Amino acid sequence: LIAESDLNDPRMVTPRVAGGMGLTAQWSDDFHHALHATLTGEGQGYYADFAAAGLGGVAKVLTGAFFHDGMWSSFRRRHHGRPVDTASLPGWKFLGYLQDHDQIGNRAVGDRISATLSPGLLAVGATLVLTSPFTPMLFMGEEWGATTPWQFFTSHPEPELGRATAEGRIGEFAEHGWDAEVVPDPQDPGTFTRSKLDWSELDREPHGQLLSVHRALLALRRAHPDLVDADLSGMAVSWDDADRWMVVHRGSLRVVVNLAEEPREIDLDVAATDVLFATGELPTLEGETVTMPAESAAVLATV
Repeated sequence: LIAESDLNDPRMVTPRVAGGMGLTAQWSDDFHHALHATLTGEGQGYYADFAAAGLGGVAKVLTGAFFHDGMWSSFRRRHHGRPVDTASLPGWKFLGYLQDHDQIGNRAVGDRISATLSPGLLAVGATLVLTSPFTPMLFMGEEWGATTPWQFFTSHPEPELGRATAEGRIGEFAEHGWDAEVVPDPQDPGTFTRSKLDWSELDREPHGQLLSVHRALLALRRAHPDLVDADLSGMAVSWDDADRWMVVHRGSLRVVVNLAEEPREIDLDVAATDVLFATGELPTLEGETVTMPAESAAVLATV
C-alpha cells in the first residue's frame, strides 16, 4: 500500500509496532520538486524553495527523503514536515520520480519535462532517479522522452461541473504565473486526444537513445547491489552550484553528473577505475579526477 501524500510525515511509512501507520511506501514529491527545479531552472509556486536551495536541495533529499522536514515552506506559508529517521527507515519506502501524472497534468498546458530539457539533461534526470536510494517510478512515455502532453481532461455529464472545474484550474494557474488563455478546456475531447502517446516516436531519435539509457540504467541496477542499497544513512553527496556538478556516493560507486553546458573537471574522493555507464560520450578518468562532457552523467567504479 503506497501513500500519495505530500504531508512529509515519516509516520506514514513507520511500522505500526513503532507507532506509525504502517504503509509500505509513499511518494516523495520533494525529490521530484528538487530535480525539476534544478534541471529546468523553474522557481515559481511550490518550486521556489527548491530553486533557492540549488544542488544542495537535491543532496538533502537524496540523503533524507524530504526537503521540508520541519523547515519553513514559503509556498504553504508555514513550517512543514518532519525529519526521516534514516537509521530506521530505508530509502525504498519512498518513491522517487522525475515525472508523474499530477506534476505534468497540473501544469497549464500539461507539458512534459521533455518539452523543456535537452536530450542530455533528460538522460541526467533519468540517471539520478534510477541510481537513487528510492523505489523509482517512471511515467508512461518518460522512458523515451515522449513529446505528447498529458493534459487534464474530464467528461463530466453536468455542464456546470465542467465549467467549475475549468475555472478553478485557471485560478490555480494564476498563482504560478501561467497565462489562463493557454489552459486547454478539460471537457474538450481534443484535450484527451492530444494526451495519447505517439508510439511511433520510439523509432526516431533522440527518443531511441533515451530509451537505451533507461534500459542500461535498469540493467546496471540489477548488476550492482550498491545501486539498490536503500540505507539513507550511508548516502553522501558532494556538489558545486557554480560549476553545476554533483557526485553521489553509492557504496563503492560514484554517480557523477554535469549539468553545465560545458565540460567540467571534477575531483573525486577516490580514484575511479572504470566507466560502468555513461549517458553519451565517455568521461575521461585520471586518478581522482574525472572530466565530464557537457550535460552528462556517468556511473564510475572506484578503487
